[in-house]
Amino acid sequence: MESLHWLTDPLSFGFMVRGLQAAIMVGIICPVIGSYMVLKGLSFFGDALSHAILPGVVLTYLFGWSLALGALIAGLAAAFLIGVISQRGELQEDTAIGIVFAGAFALGVAMLSTASSYAVDLTHILFGDVLGVSQSDLLVTLALGLVVLVTIALFYKEFLVLTFDPVLALVLRLPATFLRYLLLALIALTVVTALQTVGISLMLAMLVTPAATAQLLTRRLPAMMAVAALLGVAGNVTGLYLSYYLNIASGPAMVLVATVIFGLVFLFNPERGMIWRAGRQDGTRQAAAGDPG
Repeated sequence: MESLHWLTDPLSFGFMVRGLQAAIMVGIICPVIGSYMVLKGLSFFGDALSHAILPGVVLTYLFGWSLALGALIAGLAAAFLIGVISQRGELQEDTAIGIVFAGAFALGVAMLSTASSYAVDLTHILFGDVLGVSQSDLLVTLALGLVVLVTIALFYKEFLVLTFDPVLALVLRLPATFLRYLLLALIALTVVTALQTVGISLMLAMLVTPAATAQLLTRRLPAMMAVAALLGVAGNVTGLYLSYYLNIASGPAMVLVATVIFGLVFLFNPERGMIWRAGRQDGTRQAAAGDPG
């Protein structure tokens, strides 16, 4: 009964119920698109994009408009700029990402510095406030999340080919440029859905950490997405409860739980864990040393 009260008592507060709903939705959406990011090496892009939305967020914040609208416009614009700069082939993609990332983030901080409550506002935007999620925020998260998941389902085969065999994508005459921009746009939408939950600074962990953990546990993309979503939900819910009982910030708590899960899998995964492989190698060497032949 004590354990049941431990689970149900926080749900007597409306802000905890809304925070839990947001954490679950973000825990599903981010790891699914994050699976593509991990496999295609787009982690730096996700980090850059999460910071590049700052000007749009600040602009809408200063005028009292919807943060999601500003983040969406800025995110899509940043994704398009990165795609255009790197598409010409004169600059590497990571160079284009760095240019847009640094410039957009500096612009956002400069804009935010004009606000009177600069320090408090910056903390809120950088680290999120899942317990401050409103009903309208939940609806925006749900709508954008459905757009992301439905689009991934519709273009699953095309994204699969583009991720694992770009040469085959050319042979099959797939619209590689369109698919590339579409994937970047989906990442931008996902960043917007997670903005209120973990903020700009911790966004990358929400996108990458559960997906990277799932990659250590699975070998097929559908299984990786499913396991990543499961881990994302479990980590977010656990982190939210810990933040309630330990009186710590909810966004960092969720990210820390996800990081601990990754560390445990990385070390103790029975097939590919670091400690397991080290023990197996020691056993092989000992067997070889004891073999007289």
